[in-house]
Amino acid sequence: LAPPARPQLKVLLPAAGVAGSPAASGQAGELQPPESQPPESEPAATPSAPTPAPATTTASSIVPAGAGAGANSGAGANSGAGANSGAGAGGSGQAPGANTPAKLPTVKHVFVIMLSDQPYAAVFGPASSARYLSQTLEHRGTLLVRYDAVAHEELANELALLSGQGPTLETAANCPTYADIAPASSGADEQVLGSGCVYPAGTQTLPGELSAKHLRWRAYVQGIDEAAGQAPACGHPALGQADPSAAQAAGAGPYATFRNPFVYFQSLIDSPACAADDVGLDRLKSDLAAAKRTPSLSYLVPDRCHDGNPVPCTPGAAAGMVPADGYLKSVVPQIVSSQAYKDGGLLVITVDEAPSSGEFGDSSSCCGAPRYPNLAASAPAGLPARGGGTVGALLLSPLVNAAATSQEPYNHFSLLRTIEDLFAVKHLGYSALAAVKPLEASLFSARAKG
Repeated sequence: LAPPARPQLKVLLPAAGVAGSPAASGQAGELQPPESQPPESEPAATPSAPTPAPATTTASSIVPAGAGAGANSGAGANSGAGANSGAGAGGSGQAPGANTPAKLPTVKHVFVIMLSDQPYAAVFGPASSARYLSQTLEHRGTLLVRYDAVAHEELANELALLSGQGPTLETAANCPTYADIAPASSGADEQVLGSGCVYPAGTQTLPGELSAKHLRWRAYVQGIDEAAGQAPACGHPALGQADPSAAQAAGAGPYATFRNPFVYFQSLIDSPACAADDVGLDRLKSDLAAAKRTPSLSYLVPDRCHDGNPVPCTPGAAAGMVPADGYLKSVVPQIVSSQAYKDGGLLVITVDEAPSSGEFGDSSSCCGAPRYPNLAASAPAGLPARGGGTVGALLLSPLVNAAATSQEPYNHFSLLRTIEDLFAVKHLGYSALAAVKPLEASLFSARAKG
C-alpha cells in the first residue's frame, strides 16, 4: 500500500523562462505562511518491520519550471524505492520493487552549500530576495520544491546529513553546552541514545566512510582559520564548557560552532584530519584549481553574517537572504568554473531548517520520518518530535536539466543516501530506512544529451 497522501503545500514556483513571474499559488513577491501540516503517519512500531515500498517514480515528476504542475501534484508523490539500489553496502535500507531502478550517474565531486533557518519561499521562487539564486541559478538547474529538513534546530539537521543520526534534546537546541552524549547506548537504526551533543568515537559518519575509501572530504567554514576568523581550524569549545556561539541573539558573532557539524563527532575531532580538513573558506580557491586537488565531498558553510539566518550576526548588520545571496555570488562561480564541477560535478544548495516558530514556522516532514527516540519521551512543549519544514534544494550540474522542477519528496536523509550511493558506501542511520529514497536517477537525464 502507498503511504497516505501528504497535505498540500503552499510554495512559490518560478515561471518558465521568466524569473520572478507570478507563481501558481500566491502572487510574486508574496511570502505565504505554510498551512498546518501534520507529519506523515508513523512507521510500524517494530524497528525491524519493513516499510511498504512506494510506487516507482517516473520522469513525469520532473517538469520545466512553472509548467503548471502544482507543488503537491499527485504523480509519484511518495514514490521511489531507491534510485541506485546496489551501490552502497547498506543494503538493509533498500525497498523491494518490481522494476529495476535506474542507476545514478558517475559523480566524482559533490559540493553542498548549507544556508540557514529560512522557509522554502524565502529562498527559492519569485518571493525570494536572493535574486542571484532565484533568478539566475534556478534557471541553470533543477529545483526540488518538496525537499524537507528532518528536525529543528540547525545543528540537528546538519548532523543528520553527515551521519543519519536523529536529534538529541541538546542538538535540537544547537548545543548550548559542548558535552559528550551520555550514556551513549545503541538503539535501532544505528541511533546513539542519550543526552548531549558530541557523538562517541564509534559513531559512523560520511566523512569517515569516505576516508576509509581513500576519498577526500573538506569543510570550508567561513570565519575559521582565516585572517579575520574567530576560531582556528576545527574550532570548538572544550568538552563540558558552555558555547556562547549557540545563542541566536544578535551580537553572537559571525562564527557559530553549531553551524560546523564536523566538530560534533569524536572520531573527527580526535583525528589530525579535522584540523587539516575543517578549514576556512579561503582554502577553496586553491583546492578548485585542479580536479585532483578538489575533495570528493566539499561542504561549504557561510558564517552567520551570510548564511541567510534572519537574526543579525552583529547589531545593525544586514541579515536574511540578501547577504546570503552575496556569498553565493562569490562562491558559486568559483565552483561551476572548476574542472572538478565540469567533469560531472554536483552542487546542492539547500537550507538546514525552516523556522520552528513564528508566522512561517513549519514542522512538516516527508519520507516516513521516524519518531526520534531521544525526543519522543521528553521533548519540551512545542518542540516537534520530527519534521523540520520544507526548505527546498537546488541541484546544479552538467548532468541535470536546466530550468526544471521536481515534485518528488526528499529530505536531508535522502541527500545523505544519494551521496552514499554516488560513492558506494554504506547507508548510515536513518538514511537506510526503506521509506528514504535517494534522488531519482531521472533528475540527471541531461547526461543523455551529451
